[in-house]
Amino acid sequence: MTAEPVPASSSWPVPPRQGYTVDDLFNLPGLPPHTELIDGSLVFVSPQRDFHSLTMYLLEKGLRRTVPDELRVKREMTVVLSPRTAPEPDISVVRAEAVTSRRQTRYQASDLVLAVEVVSPDSEERDRDTKPHKYARAGIPHFWRVEMSGDGERPVVYVYELDQTTMVYAVTGIHHDQLKISVPFDVDIDLTEIDHM
Repeated sequence: MTAEPVPASSSWPVPPRQGYTVDDLFNLPGLPPHTELIDGSLVFVSPQRDFHSLTMYLLEKGLRRTVPDELRVKREMTVVLSPRTAPEPDISVVRAEAVTSRRQTRYQASDLVLAVEVVSPDSEERDRDTKPHKYARAGIPHFWRVEMSGDGERPVVYVYELDQTTMVYAVTGIHHDQLKISVPFDVDIDLTEIDHM
């Protein structure tokens, strides 16, 4: 079986030989919202499940409640990791001085203290493997991977911290009903709250 040829009148952008760059990501017209750039390739986001949306809200609300004054919580903002990689973590915690304008569309990896990815069926490999490796190599100190529990009702949060020697994340905890940690700052989120949302 062979693939159907794309009609000459197709409006799909043709990638450059070396792949897209961050500049392309922000200048190509008509890209769908939340398009990411991974290794020079555009990644389009599928519609999200209710679990994904509620989990993002729950974590964002909990982080905003305890975030120190020198940090800010951001949702679905592009983070430039390299000239050819600019993912959009579900939630980011950035240094306050990195927030320069309400028109701002991106942050640099060095601005982030924490990146959070809520795993979806269409992004499992990227959220479990590709993005954590890239976030670690870019020096983002903390990463959370959030999965749906076995019964499919509650989030399970895998907390990682960057080993500065190897530039690889090490798991520091797996949280099922309560996310209570002191690094990168005091966080206390009741994950069972999702039952009432």
